[in-house]
Amino acid sequence: MKKLMIIASAVAIVSGCCLIGGKCKAYSPVIDEGFTSLFNGKDLTGWFGSKNYVVETIDVKLNNGTVSKVPVIVCRPVDNLGGNLLTEKQYRNFVLRFDFLMPENGNNGLGIRVPNEKVNAAYDGMCELQLLDDGGSSFYDAKAGKDKLKPYQYTGSVYGIVPSRRDNFNCQIWGKDKNFAGGGSYLRKVGMWNFQEVRVIGSEIEVYLNGYLITKADVSKFKGDGSDTPDGKKHPGLHREKGHISWCGHGSPVMWKNIRIKELPDNAKMSDVCPLAKEECPEGFVAYFNGEKEQLTTMWKGVTTEEGFDNPAVRAKATPEKNAAMQKIADKGRDKHWHVRNGSLYFDGYKGGYSLATNRDWKDFELWADWRTLSITGDSGLYLRGAPQVQIWDAYNQWGIGSGGLYNNQKNPSQPLVIADNIVGDWNRFHVIMRGEKVTVWLNGKLVVDNVTLENYWNRKEPIYPTGQIELQCHGDPIEWRNVFIKEL
Repeated sequence: MKKLMIIASAVAIVSGCCLIGGKCKAYSPVIDEGFTSLFNGKDLTGWFGSKNYVVETIDVKLNNGTVSKVPVIVCRPVDNLGGNLLTEKQYRNFVLRFDFLMPENGNNGLGIRVPNEKVNAAYDGMCELQLLDDGGSSFYDAKAGKDKLKPYQYTGSVYGIVPSRRDNFNCQIWGKDKNFAGGGSYLRKVGMWNFQEVRVIGSEIEVYLNGYLITKADVSKFKGDGSDTPDGKKHPGLHREKGHISWCGHGSPVMWKNIRIKELPDNAKMSDVCPLAKEECPEGFVAYFNGEKEQLTTMWKGVTTEEGFDNPAVRAKATPEKNAAMQKIADKGRDKHWHVRNGSLYFDGYKGGYSLATNRDWKDFELWADWRTLSITGDSGLYLRGAPQVQIWDAYNQWGIGSGGLYNNQKNPSQPLVIADNIVGDWNRFHVIMRGEKVTVWLNGKLVVDNVTLENYWNRKEPIYPTGQIELQCHGDPIEWRNVFIKEL
């Protein structure tokens, strides 16, 4: 019987539709975003410049006590001079993703459209995007709560020209403020890895740090001759249309890993970068989200933990009037903390926000959903019939266990069969089928849960509820979803 289930599962992946039924449009179980790696994990092939950059292997300690060996690029400065490391290739329009770790009082930068290794990227290149230990004692007076630098000198800033956001004060849910460097920065503390995505198209720049848009700039608004730039200096390369990408060393042992880039056409527009990932709804499915802003309110409702109303049993016992009143509270949280950003459903991770739920209950169903975590050690999940959960987390920096498992199971298997996750910042695709108490899950085309009973987290003595809402879980970390399609079986 198990062999037959696996064969049927394979058919479902290929068809992109229900196991039994009519002919459906094929739906790919994997996502190819078109990124190219800029670091092979072995050497600096594809880079040139300062000899103070080397490849090393470091130990990443996981929560379960195991250690993962991870290759990184490190700036190992000699005589406090880091120098510049540049890509051999020059780039015009692109999306760049990478992880980085700052040492105490660390200082480096990301040069954009730099002409060569001898110049100062902040002035002779299009710009330098600052990389700094924002909470370090050299740059921030924590006792007085005051910055020691100009606003345009902190992480993510277009150096000397456009400051990054610095308003992250007492915002994070569940005490996660402690993860951040301080001073309102969205940079994490020394010793913690950060994920950054940089988009450069024409004269426009967007910088996302750990899931937050911290810089949005259009440098065409500045002449570059020093007459209108905040630092009062000349930036002769500000309007440069093409050049190398560089790390700009300033004497600090900064580390990078998972560096990858996606080139965009010359006529690309910032507004078109992500909505192009919108998928056509497979035949027979309902599009719960595929990029339309109104879907957030027409297809989804908020969930609140107040008075235990995230528990299906509590909601079932409440009067219609009470449920309506609590739903208003939940929807306020939805409207404040869930947004449609760049064609995706985005949760900001701030206090007052919680999960999203479908606008109706489901019995047996099939689901496709794309998701990506936006911070190292990020966490989320997918509730089925209101019960936790199909797990989502950073498989490579937390437990060394992949996403997709039925995390809250105690008697039945809870862990996925394999690690099928893409790295933080890259999109993943779930394919879930639930019939009765049984759940089957594929992640990025790989079977990770094979017809396993989902247990009732809310009442261990009872089987899973026969019907219930499907939820996108809040776990205190920013996350994005897109292409969510559901079909009743």
